[in-house]
Amino acid sequence: MRVCIGQIAPIVGDVVGNGERCREVIAHAAREGARVALLPELAICGYPPLDLIFRRDLLAACREEAEAVAAATRENDVIAIYGCPWEAGGLRNSAVVAYRGEIVAVRHKTLLPTYDVFDESRYFVPEASPRIVEVGGLSIAVTVCEDLWNEPGMFPAHRYALDPVACLTGADLMVNLSASPFHPGKAADRRRLVSAQAAQARAPLVYCNQVGGNDHLVFDGASLVSDAQGNILAQLAQFEAEVTIVETDGEAVAVPDPGYAEEVLGALTLGVRDYAARCGFKTAVLGLSGGIDSALVLAIAVRALGAQNCLAVGMPGPYSSEGSVVDAAALAKNLGVPWQIVPITETVGRLEAALGTVIPPVPGDVTEQNLQARARGTVLMAISNRLGHLVLTTGNKSELAVGYCTLYGDMCGGLAVIADVYKTDVYRLCGYINRDGPVIPVATVQKPPSAELAPNQTDQDSLPPYPVLDAILRLYVEQQRGIDEIVGLGHDRALVERVVGLVVRSEYKRAQAAPGLRVSQRAFGIGRRMPVAQRWR
Repeated sequence: MRVCIGQIAPIVGDVVGNGERCREVIAHAAREGARVALLPELAICGYPPLDLIFRRDLLAACREEAEAVAAATRENDVIAIYGCPWEAGGLRNSAVVAYRGEIVAVRHKTLLPTYDVFDESRYFVPEASPRIVEVGGLSIAVTVCEDLWNEPGMFPAHRYALDPVACLTGADLMVNLSASPFHPGKAADRRRLVSAQAAQARAPLVYCNQVGGNDHLVFDGASLVSDAQGNILAQLAQFEAEVTIVETDGEAVAVPDPGYAEEVLGALTLGVRDYAARCGFKTAVLGLSGGIDSALVLAIAVRALGAQNCLAVGMPGPYSSEGSVVDAAALAKNLGVPWQIVPITETVGRLEAALGTVIPPVPGDVTEQNLQARARGTVLMAISNRLGHLVLTTGNKSELAVGYCTLYGDMCGGLAVIADVYKTDVYRLCGYINRDGPVIPVATVQKPPSAELAPNQTDQDSLPPYPVLDAILRLYVEQQRGIDEIVGLGHDRALVERVVGLVVRSEYKRAQAAPGLRVSQRAFGIGRRMPVAQRWR
């Protein structure tokens, strides 16, 4: 069977624009003689709509657009299947099936995830009795995203009592409309899942995943086709919109997996590009310190927006080294990015003088350090106000975890690009960028990390070595292990208790941080909601 996969990038709330994207896919399917045109989950309203879905005007617009998309099948033999919110005994996350200009069936999502970044039971009512659709001489089993994610061979235990796939065996074709967010290795997980579920359903399975960045989340596409025996026949591109014709009786293919760095850089690039575009920004600005974190963020911004649309600002202070300024200038030159210097030493001195009668200055203390960071934040926000640039923050996950960052200072900005990338992984990504030559200066990569806010300062004056710190953070934050368990794995108790204490005490900072792009299975923000005021260690 010939199927058209519309791996599109729906924009949340762009109902008419999303409908037009669906119609383009249907037209392509008709030109290429496809019987089915498949589009992603909630393609009409965009995913995730969050509380927009409670707006009656949005739901009415979605219903109207769903009918307009159905009309695009009137003059052809295409069966179009696309996601749309639907009111039927409550609000549903639904797949609309259209044929010959009419909506001939609507099938609703059965399994509503309420873990990680998902909270679908807040919005939708589940389907209790999944049914095959008979349309155009075909029997089609329609599933929506999570309906597949209940395979006993892949998960320690079923999250759900009902298995939709088991209810839908024997169809000519099974389809899945998906909005599955990225994390490293997710594409490989999906291949195993789709293969297993196609074999269980005894039917070819076509899986259409949306692509694009929506706020924190990045959707990587990588849509799939499997035959009825579970052989993978095709995988679409990651991080790119694609409309492709596939055959459900083709030859099995081997799909190579990209490495961690390639995948994560692709996700971060897409996340920056779409966040900027969907929030109305064409340009970005960031503070370029000569350190490795800001170097990585600038390299990603150039990939996402183009060098001509990025501005790098050096803001040397009283303790900035000459080498850092030189390294920052070299990187800007290597990337072709405009580079400006706005010194802050005099500004910080005036602030200290003005505060002197209230809080006498103590050279090098944390107050002076924070004044420097906040002076830099003020400079970047002023540039943003005047020139309309999106401010990109440059802090990594390790720093954000333990609060090694300054509110209203280096945390100022509209998007935290690497807030879900540990410091040790920052080095991995920079190594990948430099694989064919030193785009990021060698000195930037090799020098000890430092905020340069005090004389001869290094990060390790305040923090454990990053490999040790990141190992503890992965266990505590991502695996949610307790202190005793982490100590039992070989880490020093006093150090573990100190790190955990820093993580807990820094919740108030993360509550005020810019949105961060999610590229792990447990990121700060939407997928990890912790109380600020609490005493559990």
